[in-house]
Amino acid sequence: MPMPEEAAAPGPGATPATTPSLEDSYDGQALLNAFESAVSNLAAHVDEIDRLNVFPVPDGDTGANMLATAVAALDAARAVPAHDRTVGRVANALGFGALMGARGNSGVILSQILHGLAEELEGKQRGDAADLARAFLRGSDTAYRAVATPVEGTILTVMREASEAAAGTAQVAPSVEQVLRATVEAAASSVARTPELLAVLRQAGVVDAGGQGLYRLLEGGLAYNLGIAPAPLPVVAPADPAAEAAQVPTVAAADATLVVPGEAFGYETMFLVNADERPLDLAAMRARLEELGESVMVAGDERMARVHVHNERPEEVLAWARGLGRLSRISVIDMDSQADEVREGRARAFTGADDAAAERAVAGATDSPALPRGPAVVAVAAGEGLERALRSLGVEQVVRGGQSANPSIGEIVAAIRGTPSVEVVVLPDNPNVLFAARRAAELCPEKHVVVVPTRNVAEGIAAVLAIDATLDARANAERMTAAAQAVRTFQVTQAVRDADVAGSPVRRGEAMVLTPDDGLVASGPDRGLAVLAALDSLGGDVELVTLYRGRDVTVDEATALAERIRMAHPAVEVELVDGGQPYYHYLVAAE
Repeated sequence: MPMPEEAAAPGPGATPATTPSLEDSYDGQALLNAFESAVSNLAAHVDEIDRLNVFPVPDGDTGANMLATAVAALDAARAVPAHDRTVGRVANALGFGALMGARGNSGVILSQILHGLAEELEGKQRGDAADLARAFLRGSDTAYRAVATPVEGTILTVMREASEAAAGTAQVAPSVEQVLRATVEAAASSVARTPELLAVLRQAGVVDAGGQGLYRLLEGGLAYNLGIAPAPLPVVAPADPAAEAAQVPTVAAADATLVVPGEAFGYETMFLVNADERPLDLAAMRARLEELGESVMVAGDERMARVHVHNERPEEVLAWARGLGRLSRISVIDMDSQADEVREGRARAFTGADDAAAERAVAGATDSPALPRGPAVVAVAAGEGLERALRSLGVEQVVRGGQSANPSIGEIVAAIRGTPSVEVVVLPDNPNVLFAARRAAELCPEKHVVVVPTRNVAEGIAAVLAIDATLDARANAERMTAAAQAVRTFQVTQAVRDADVAGSPVRRGEAMVLTPDDGLVASGPDRGLAVLAALDSLGGDVELVTLYRGRDVTVDEATALAERIRMAHPAVEVELVDGGQPYYHYLVAAE
């Protein structure tokens, strides 16, 4: 069973640090340095964390998701000007960056922990051991409150027990180092106990991956305090600038006002402004932007703000904004072009016409108020074929991602805002994206957003087919949820290690047929026989089977499997679709 290493042990490639420790108090720069050390340590152990997968499948991504979230937090904190790096400002930037960059359930929970830390440290110039302990407690409480049904034996437990140790130590020892040591030691012990709290971990012989990731972050923070510099961060591909520019602070932490007119297009201009000498006057900025355009959002404080506006002259907005301070993360998007694509997709969905006919229908009919349009749909999909299938049904925005590549909250926010409709339905199409999708919906108060909890793209397609264009998003969500639950789906992958899954032995290299909730339905060395066994388990009420072929499956193999299903079930219609999804050889839908 993988276990945490001794607390405060130097990471690979560790060298003596040249920067001072946090000592008994710390400023914002020291907090930033400590978090950078924490992220470096997490990066050095990300593969270790990804391997802590309960199921023997090749898509463990907890470490990757936590690292992407932590790097987004670090990038946001680095963007705070050096002269303005108080503890409160750096902590706020960490929480904000983590929120918008959060990926997967573990990443979203980490973002909530950092958001709680930011709330506790708000407005502080410097911090001490007691402040740090209270911040850890606040982070734990915030994370628990963000989860509808908290489960013990997870990252939540590790954070709670670590923060309680920090609080107890701070009462008797006003030393940052002693508080951090107690926190790391408690986290290590808590991670080691996670199998005692969760039977699924005990059966798999692993500790909780999210808890281990949190331990590695805390361990890296302590390493900075001890003067140990972990290995440098690996190069991380930059995020999509449009998604980054769509970031906004949480409503609770920001002074934000939104003015939403009727449907309007033109150019969407977004940027981050850092004040120079003069503080930012948010009310005056909003007033001026409302003169220049529509859909105005100004969120932040007197030192830094994020701006969003629609108008026909983005250069005029940027010229005015340069007089306020230093601009960064500038994004200008042609909303008219996006609207054309959306309208074209909707026309195809409503008329069933080909592209040329759809363009004629758009020109002559889709702007007519008599034609119901229904809510816009944002869906998540991994694989070009799955994306094509969704777009062919009128899905306006497809966010690329899925197993091992969960999209960030910021990317989902950008997709929601990329639709011209006020009514939006989001289909996460993955259990590990659901949490992020719900947080993204909360960050778009200018739209009416509902999330339908689809667990894979096959459920998402069934949900889209159930849309009634005469109903709003909330009413459609009920229909779409029912449709998604009615279709029975399986995912077919390959075991990466010997394991016992729910009492059934599985050998490395064998095919595994899993339900959307990771229940094992069938397994064996013959992938086709495993799929047939899974279909047999459904009984005789199946009329249509759709096979979505993964990227690692040849057309010949998939065609042969479709024929085997037809022979075994002559009354069942079988459709074969090129899905292109990674890791899962087939996504199977039975109706």
